[in-house]
Amino acid sequence: MSDPILEQRAKVRRIANTAKRMGYVLFLVSMVLFFVALATGFSGAMATAATVALVAGCVVLAPAILLGYAVKGAERDEADRGLR
Repeated sequence: MSDPILEQRAKVRRIANTAKRMGYVLFLVSMVLFFVALATGFSGAMATAATVALVAGCVVLAPAILLGYAVKGAERDEADRGLR
């Protein structure tokens, strides 16, 4: 028999890890687009694309980091209390 709390925590951890990867990839895309735009004359479309990638990375990464810390904190709390 499996524990539904542990299953839910594992699911949240997987979501957080995937979102972190996506956020960091979006930051990388933003930097690449910025430097490509800088090298090619900095068109408005490239600047917009770099900005959108940067903002999307922030929107995805911030909650993912918080979820990751929440899962770690819950595990640490249970270990301190001797529950698991």
